[in-house]
Amino acid sequence: MHVSHARTTDIPPRSDTPPLRADARRNREAVIAAAREVFAAQGLDAPLDEIARRAGVGNATLYRRFSTRQALIEAVFQEGLDTVLRASERAREAEDAWSGLTALEEEICTLLVTDHGAKDLLTTGIRGIPALDELKQHNLETVTLLVHRAQRQGTMRADVTPEDLLVSLGALSAAVPALSAAAPDAWRRYLTLLLDGFRTGGASPLPAPSLTRAQLDTVMHELAAPAQT
Repeated sequence: MHVSHARTTDIPPRSDTPPLRADARRNREAVIAAAREVFAAQGLDAPLDEIARRAGVGNATLYRRFSTRQALIEAVFQEGLDTVLRASERAREAEDAWSGLTALEEEICTLLVTDHGAKDLLTTGIRGIPALDELKQHNLETVTLLVHRAQRQGTMRADVTPEDLLVSLGALSAAVPALSAAAPDAWRRYLTLLLDGFRTGGASPLPAPSLTRAQLDTVMHELAAPAQT
């Protein structure tokens, strides 16, 4: 994981936020909607001026509603974070630990495919977002629980650790959007290959064909492209 370039100094802190009136609520909702679009397209370091412009409000209005970039990010992604948290809870409840783990990772990868901002949020070390910090801790506990349960059930190699799995999944997560740009379901192939490396039994059928040389070039180009600012 790399550390995000998002900074609390991107928006000057304000402490005089009044109770929201009807017009203030509309402005807040407009800013969140615009930020969702901009973050999804450009990532979490997208210019805040662009968000204000698209929302049809002045910079000062955005600053009043969200005193830090982190506060805006949390408001935008709260629903997505809750979705992942619920998926994590379902994985914990699965009787078969391997099935629960696979379903969880497929749901997370699906989110990463559709939302650039979510990819930044879930695969970087950005700090200062309480809901994200809670989710990461919950995810660590979930993966640890599932790894140990799968090992007891005999479906996962006894010589691997939760950290092994998290590092491997983190690396794949960073590549998922680029893989999807080359071929929509390509990530499914590599998730299956990755997870099979942790299995005790035989390999699973691969759910998508291998990339062509041209598609591989697309993936490598996407991975090498500098982050948008």
